[in-house]
Amino acid sequence: METGNQKETEVELENIDAITAEWQGSSVSAIEGQEWDKSKEMDFTYTNLDKFIRFSLGENAHFSNAMYDGDYSMTLDQAQLRKYEFVTKWLGIKKGTKIIDLGCGWGGWLTYLRDAVGADGYGVNLSRGQVASCRRNGLNVYLKDARFVKPTDFGEFEAVTAFGSFEHVASVKDYLDGNQDKVYDDYFKHVYDLLPKGGRFYMQSMVFSKNMLPYDQFDINAPKDSDAYILALLTKHNPDSWLPYGHEHIIKVAAPYFKNVFYSSGRLDYVQTNKEWTKLYYKWNLKKYLWYASLIPKYFRDKEFRHQLAVLRIRPNRVCFEREIMDHARLVFEKI
Repeated sequence: METGNQKETEVELENIDAITAEWQGSSVSAIEGQEWDKSKEMDFTYTNLDKFIRFSLGENAHFSNAMYDGDYSMTLDQAQLRKYEFVTKWLGIKKGTKIIDLGCGWGGWLTYLRDAVGADGYGVNLSRGQVASCRRNGLNVYLKDARFVKPTDFGEFEAVTAFGSFEHVASVKDYLDGNQDKVYDDYFKHVYDLLPKGGRFYMQSMVFSKNMLPYDQFDINAPKDSDAYILALLTKHNPDSWLPYGHEHIIKVAAPYFKNVFYSSGRLDYVQTNKEWTKLYYKWNLKKYLWYASLIPKYFRDKEFRHQLAVLRIRPNRVCFEREIMDHARLVFEKI
């Protein structure tokens, strides 16, 4: 089904190079006086990096934690394939299965579903750069908020996935206002409505862990090796997203709608995935290094932009996993 909004999306996304021509926005937080919404944040976090990611990881980048399960002799591609095979098995996905990926990134999972499985994959995302890239590569992807997909949009699905997008469901303001669980409840209600009874939902998400600091202790001016600085730097990459507190938090808020049938921690796998990504980020590619060069003037003009380059250099999310400030949850839910 093609709606008027979908036709408008196609027009808006037809020129990916125009969308990603220059770095847009600044990572000033809501508390510091900048207003945010999820569309604005997703463009800031991901559309800005569209060329960098595609030049480094490929057109349909697998931009979520791979599954090594302790076997670090595997290549990154092998570990990503293991993850996809795991999800395919646990969700019962086969040829013709209708499935939606909530927050589909650059379409790595959807490409696997199409080419390796023959499933009928849909994707939604709020990053215009990511959606345009997926569309250009023939994927069935729409510019839409993953939190609010309804059966009236694309019908019901036999399976649902979310590889890292749950990290962006709640905002900092939701947390500070005490509404984080309400936002999560609404999210799981939407996913529930997309599935038949017994239908399964796979998700993986970063979560806060035992060494997490209170939000008011984040400090971008703290010593560079401190947890306070690392967390403040991480929020410069995701200025208005707030994580759940452990996998138990996710299971609790999902409980009215889903039973949890699988959980594992991917913390150490994320450290390894990030190390492999970093190698690819620095690997020579003329287009990528021309992109780096185009950012030099902004580096000298914009203090906030210098924080973004520090994010790419320091990889604060990996540091948070190493220090057990964050953990990583892989979860399979079944609709009750």
